[in-house]
Amino acid sequence: MSQLFSPFALGPLQLKNRIAIAPMCQYSAVEGLATDWHMIHLGSLALSGAALLIIEATAVSPEARITPADLGLWSDGHQAALAPVIAAIRKHSPIRLAVQLAHAGRKASSQVPWEGGANIAPGGIGWQTVAPSAVPHAEGEAVPLALDAAGLQKVQDDFVAAARRVHALGIEGIELHAAHGYLLHQFLSPLSNRRDDQYGGALENRMRFPLEVFDAVRAAVPREVAVGVRISASDWVEGGWDLEQSIVFANALKQRGTDFIHVSSGGISPLQKIPVGPGYQIQFAERIKAATGLPTIGVGLITEPEHAESIVLQGQADVVALARGILYDPRWPWHAAARLGAQVDAPPQYWRSQPHHLTTLFGATRLGQR
Repeated sequence: MSQLFSPFALGPLQLKNRIAIAPMCQYSAVEGLATDWHMIHLGSLALSGAALLIIEATAVSPEARITPADLGLWSDGHQAALAPVIAAIRKHSPIRLAVQLAHAGRKASSQVPWEGGANIAPGGIGWQTVAPSAVPHAEGEAVPLALDAAGLQKVQDDFVAAARRVHALGIEGIELHAAHGYLLHQFLSPLSNRRDDQYGGALENRMRFPLEVFDAVRAAVPREVAVGVRISASDWVEGGWDLEQSIVFANALKQRGTDFIHVSSGGISPLQKIPVGPGYQIQFAERIKAATGLPTIGVGLITEPEHAESIVLQGQADVVALARGILYDPRWPWHAAARLGAQVDAPPQYWRSQPHHLTTLFGATRLGQR
């Protein structure tokens, strides 16, 4: 039996297989509100046969957006705009859902990628960014405001309010975004956190605010909602956040009841030097899983079914997440099941696409026509 297509649980979140769709920003919202694009995009991915779909980085406040076109969940109106998308997925797919809640910190107020992705100065469509310290992401960019006590409390409250809206939508999981150089990662990394109070300096202090946000979100939703964290296991910059610190952080999250950890890397500095290649981040997932025993999602240029199968079979990660690869091939799980001799969910409207030589690919199907 294929291990990639065996069941697994992320805490209370039961998965039919080990394939997840990683959150991918679409930069297609209007004032944070979901649009027709989200219906089309997420609806397509929901029919892929993957077990879990994690909705893109969703801003917990207007200033938390990466770009002016980011998806948001900071008001009841944003919840209402996303509700029809969730309802359509529920009607036509058994896929499990999670939302990645995010705050971009000093990497907010940016152009969308296809317009260059550059920092937008405050004024016009740009806004004043916030961060652990008044240190810009790159030289020449707008300087963020260092968060004071009131600002820290607001960020925490915004995460809690958004988490409650996720639960109100009937979504099964929440992933807190502490990776890719965004706000919670900015607190963790000594490259971006230059504070001299209880939130800066020693590792214990740099972890404090992300852990406080996790505790607040975990307490805000029922236990049947899975809550996990995505981290960057390395800044890929000398003197930055690294794997050993990531293991300490992951163990602290484990003590607080995290249901999973999703292991990525990079994003904190333009000085990063990443040796990109197939599965280039799986080494981090493997080490963290071994050191903590946490349910672990691995990701990073995994495109071949046999590679994904070997990752799970060898215990390097419990779940394999795809991003760009599943955008390129939205039926990747179907094709992986065909290659690995497994079965996968497909909607009955698509059953007749099953190749003749793969008579059980979609399970027990029945078709008739006059």
